[in-house]
Amino acid sequence: MSNPAGGTAIERYYRFHARIYDATRWSFLFGRTAILEEVARTGCRPRRILEVGCGTGKNLVNLARQFPEAEIAGLDLSSAMLERAAEKTAPLGSRMRLVQKAYDAPLGEAVPFDLVLFSYALSMFNPGYDTAIAAAAGDLAPGGSVAVVDFHDTAVPPFARWMGINHVRMEGQLRPPLLAQFEPQVDRMRLAYAGVWRYWLFVGRKPADG
Repeated sequence: MSNPAGGTAIERYYRFHARIYDATRWSFLFGRTAILEEVARTGCRPRRILEVGCGTGKNLVNLARQFPEAEIAGLDLSSAMLERAAEKTAPLGSRMRLVQKAYDAPLGEAVPFDLVLFSYALSMFNPGYDTAIAAAAGDLAPGGSVAVVDFHDTAVPPFARWMGINHVRMEGQLRPPLLAQFEPQVDRMRLAYAGVWRYWLFVGRKPADG
């Protein structure tokens, strides 16, 4: 998960956290498996998938398992995180490729993607989440799907401040631009830790004439 603009601080952050990411994030990054199940339930059967902010590759492996015929690309700004992802995804061979870059514009590939996934990435794109959402719309085929699982908001100010120190903004800022750009198929809030915060599961379809 990396900020598409002004990435220096994020790169330093993940250069350290890449070593401990998988061992520590399981306790509060909820819904990472559930979002893939939600995508499948919508009837989406993607042949080409892009995960933006793929981090250490946890969801890349899960995507390959969920959609065994799909070609998958994982994008991240952090070279340290991509090194971990490369280790995890090596058995997938030519089905998988990793891209190190900021997601500040569509990749513009000759064959568009059928699914773009953001898993706890957009809330760290500050600034830049709206640019990344627009880029996803540009990279998707008409009728393709965007899937998002991320922090939504919190009513506990000390928690919000602590998350801000960790480069996460959770002020409900992601939902409006996604609803404006995509036709919602899944739009669901869930509570975490008895309501300390809410996280959000969203699957939206790019209009067929988009």
